[in-house]
Amino acid sequence: MAVDRGAPAIFTRHRLVGSVAAVTFAGAVAACGVAAPTAAPGVSPTVAASPASSTSAASGAAATAAPSTAGSAALPAGALRFQIVPGQSKATFRVREQLADHPLDSDAVGSTGSVSGQLVLQPNGTIVPDASKIAVDVSSLATDQPLRDNFIKRNTLQAQQYPTAEFVPTKVEGLPSPLPASGQYTFKLTGLLTLHGVQKEVTWDATATRDGSNLTGTATTEFKFGDFGMTPPKAPAVLSVVDNIRLETNLVASATA
Repeated sequence: MAVDRGAPAIFTRHRLVGSVAAVTFAGAVAACGVAAPTAAPGVSPTVAASPASSTSAASGAAATAAPSTAGSAALPAGALRFQIVPGQSKATFRVREQLADHPLDSDAVGSTGSVSGQLVLQPNGTIVPDASKIAVDVSSLATDQPLRDNFIKRNTLQAQQYPTAEFVPTKVEGLPSPLPASGQYTFKLTGLLTLHGVQKEVTWDATATRDGSNLTGTATTEFKFGDFGMTPPKAPAVLSVVDNIRLETNLVASATA
């Protein structure tokens, strides 16, 4: 994906300090193993990050390949299950940066189409948390610069150890009740986001359109690197990186029985 304003990507044409490879937010990177990170100051991981309790790269990959248990239990009477359509949804991150060889700051942008999961709603518009989950394969995230991708995935996201980001919605505010069979709605979606081995509650600003059994929508949220135990990337080519990650999901889902 192109970098906003046509600015060159992070780490372009420059050597990395203290590293021989590069990476960030979306997937398991092939190469050597990654040591388990220590939590950033003030961050209390609710998903274990120690060797004894963290998921290893191998077991994490197996977990990614295993079918989701969301929705395996019987659904409440009348519940609506919207399954994400494979290959039609996308997750995107944006980070503001200023490069040494460019006078203006710009956005580093990366995305992936490896998005899966489902949303289950009651007829009154409330969410069914036990049956709802959205997962993103961070190993497949890509910007327009392979060196940047490698650095972020290996050093920032540590995607080999934490290959999947998951969001479990727990509350929705602003949907009409009862939920109409068609129309566009703007609402807030709150739930638990697990990223880089850390789980925290986040709220998304969302807009969705329903047309019978079809559902499309966009949701955005933002947070600091340290909220999930990560540190902003550093390299000689980069004068500054804003400590803020903006996430956006574009979902296409279809109602299933």
